[in-house]
Amino acid sequence: MNTPPFPPRYEIRALHTATTVTVYQAYRPAIGLPAARDGRFPAAWKRDRMTWIKPSFLWMMYRCGWGTKEGQEVVLAVEIDRSGLEWALAHAELSHYVRGVHTDQAAWKRGLRTAPARVQWDPERDLDLNPLPYRSLQLGLSGEASRRYADEWTVSVRDVTPLAREVHAAVRAGDRERAAALLPVETPLDLDAPRPVTSPGL
Repeated sequence: MNTPPFPPRYEIRALHTATTVTVYQAYRPAIGLPAARDGRFPAAWKRDRMTWIKPSFLWMMYRCGWGTKEGQEVVLAVEIDRSGLEWALAHAELSHYVRGVHTDQAAWKRGLRTAPARVQWDPERDLDLNPLPYRSLQLGLSGEASRRYADEWTVSVRDVTPLAREVHAAVRAGDRERAAALLPVETPLDLDAPRPVTSPGL
């Protein structure tokens, strides 16, 4: 039996339409529940702090422990304008210095201080939340990017905590076929991002 090839090491995969991309975050109920109810982030959501968005559902499950970690009990699927994600990537800096991508470490640090977005690549996760040999995008938004995300790019906000629990229950029961069938369908995203969003050598 041939083993199917893994995706490229650096590739943005997401649930998406022609105009939107879905990303995931997890919050305490005081933030997550009003956001899902109103379809936008409440005033209590701090727009001056860096926030990290994740197109990978399973990486979000790894980060929030299937919605069981304190302060991450409400898992949100945030549908945003594709043009917003493209803007963030075009104005992003890599979270790590990479020889060959950056002129030198000083140039990278200058870019990091001024960029409103930050690209980080972490190992994708399987149904058991174990790392896979290819990466998943995490995108940090701060300053202008964070404000645009909350107030301009957000199209809808859904509470997908029940889905997280259902997938987790199927995994625990050993029904991996059902668990996999429940997952959001995340396919490669072709975005117009002029600056490099990959980091060879990481």
